[in-house]
Amino acid sequence: MEKNSYYIETYGCTSNKADSYIISSVLNKAGYSQKNLRDAEFVFINTCAVKQQTENKIKSRLKELYERYKEEVTKYFVIAGCLPHIEDNYIDVIKKIIPNFSAIIDLDNLDEIPFILREIKSGKKNLVIKSKAVIDKSRFLIEYPKNKITGIVPISEGCLGACTYCCVKNARGRLNCYEPQNIVENVKHQLKQGIKQIYLTSQDCSTYEYQNVKLIDLITKIVELDYEFFLRVGMLNPKFLVDEFEQLLSIFKLKKVYQFLHIPIQSGSDSILKRMNRYYRISDITDKLKILRKEFPSLTISTDIICGFPGESEEDFNQTINLIKWLNPEILNISKFTPRPGTKAKSMEQVNSKIIKKRSKILSKVFRESLDDINTTWKNWEGEMLVLHDGFRINQAFGRNYAYKNIFIENFKGIYGSFVNVRIYEVNGFNLFAELI
Repeated sequence: MEKNSYYIETYGCTSNKADSYIISSVLNKAGYSQKNLRDAEFVFINTCAVKQQTENKIKSRLKELYERYKEEVTKYFVIAGCLPHIEDNYIDVIKKIIPNFSAIIDLDNLDEIPFILREIKSGKKNLVIKSKAVIDKSRFLIEYPKNKITGIVPISEGCLGACTYCCVKNARGRLNCYEPQNIVENVKHQLKQGIKQIYLTSQDCSTYEYQNVKLIDLITKIVELDYEFFLRVGMLNPKFLVDEFEQLLSIFKLKKVYQFLHIPIQSGSDSILKRMNRYYRISDITDKLKILRKEFPSLTISTDIICGFPGESEEDFNQTINLIKWLNPEILNISKFTPRPGTKAKSMEQVNSKIIKKRSKILSKVFRESLDDINTTWKNWEGEMLVLHDGFRINQAFGRNYAYKNIFIENFKGIYGSFVNVRIYEVNGFNLFAELI
């Protein structure tokens, strides 16, 4: 074990990954070095709470770490992220699983971490540290390892919604938008390091507004930076399509912005959306998506669906099937509903778990069948793509073009992070295969 060293294990969303990068940057600046689990003095577990399945995985991991290292009194465990904060009793839940923990930290005291680690080394144990105020995480200039290509910049935290199934708001709180100047500076700082793909992240990017600076204003400032890169806008509430459609159109017209839309519609049934406290109607969303797809025919759409939300009837589920058949999304994230702590949906009458499992399989099958001819129009397309990393096979590289398409190149001998011109010669579902031109 090396003194003043750390290891971070991250679960969950892109915002959590951003938090881990911030922790790493803060610690590196304070003189700590990043090591593997075995050699690290401090072990950070950055948790997620959005799904029961993820919670179970994290609890199992914490138990495993406790059993493995309970005799090592100079190995310190710090628990971060959402899980300890989704309900009042969850800190006690964590304590029981890993009683040798050194600290449970909040989501907004990342800059206090070097001080917290000094407190731990002085002999303090089982610290539970609450942050004094919300912070602007975009002001932390993230440092990446050499040859890193994808960077993440948080633009806000929390949300304005009150979805009946979501426990994340209990941890992340109400919306806190970050200063646009800090965000742009952070993007610039990352691009200077050779980053070629920036992800803007938040619990809901569509709610960004800081002193009359809206999302389109922020993105315009970013793409004006004199670097060659792609920008991916994170998750947008479907209500954004209804309330701010012109803003969305303007965003996708910007050259460096991926034509990629992640809208978690969650259900095809208006009655279920109402029970979820999702304030939009399916007809409003589909009307806007028709226009959007006409304006941007190459647009890649990703959506999320919850199967078996309390009260979901067969008719409600069939409406979701019809929505997915019509929408034909390139990416579909299917969740089997599980009640989460501190949510209204937990007290609702639940759908039988066998029915939920069955519906999830049906929806997965509908989606897989839709992929057979989803990208056929891309055959023989020629254009520029960003090469990101290794593919699945030896000498194969993976990258994306302006529409966020999965593109594989065989026998690539160039440099990752470079922009190259290619021709698509084969289409296989969501994957496109290209040759250099």
